[in-house]
Amino acid sequence: MSVTAVTGSASGIGAAVCEKLRAAGHTVIGIDRHQAEVNADLSSPEGRANAAEQVIKLANGKLDGLVCCAGLGVTAPSSSLVVSVNYFGSTELIELLQPALAKGEQPAITVIGSVAASQQVADPHPIIELMLNNDEPAARALADELGQPQIAYSASKYALTVYCRRLAVKMGSTGVRINLVAPGAIETPLHEASKQDPRFGEAVRNFVAPIGRNGQPSEIADAVSFLQSAQASFVHGSIIYVDGGMDAMMRSGKF
Repeated sequence: MSVTAVTGSASGIGAAVCEKLRAAGHTVIGIDRHQAEVNADLSSPEGRANAAEQVIKLANGKLDGLVCCAGLGVTAPSSSLVVSVNYFGSTELIELLQPALAKGEQPAITVIGSVAASQQVADPHPIIELMLNNDEPAARALADELGQPQIAYSASKYALTVYCRRLAVKMGSTGVRINLVAPGAIETPLHEASKQDPRFGEAVRNFVAPIGRNGQPSEIADAVSFLQSAQASFVHGSIIYVDGGMDAMMRSGKF
């Protein structure tokens, strides 16, 4: 029986992923601040260490999968919190759980990124290097100095994408696969909060994918379920856009 840990399991994409994986026969260890098998706050190093310790204990030291869904958007209380949860909340947990994953059966990691990362491709913000250099205090300080949560969000997702690509090269020989799903606008509580935000709501509501609608959490869960399965055994280091054509619309001449 495959054992998979899922962060952000209490709502939105994370909850849909848990439902899909359980239906496929996985034993799921949910991680969230509340209402999860592991209650932990991924915004701090202590919370991440606590989460990893509990997961390893529940999985008896051997983990077959990890799906990182926990994340904050532009309505978060602070830009520094976006950086800590979106980037370090995933990357540090991945590092802490790698030994347990290396013992798993056909182990796989799927990380939830965002099509918003594409906004950083042409001119990456300096905060990205701070994240990639694992300097959380400096990245948090710069995020709050900027005071622009939309930059913190897109930069954190860009850095997370680069991290996954780099880690894929390093982990290839260990047998642990890692891939990233980049959703577009998905009907989640996070997206709904963004639509109602007085600063960004109008832009969010008017940004419609070429396919003509927003996505559902279950559609992201379908992609994650595939990537965590044996059918994706040769898929490694890939970015899977599940965005209704948003990336194609924003970068039609690039890929």
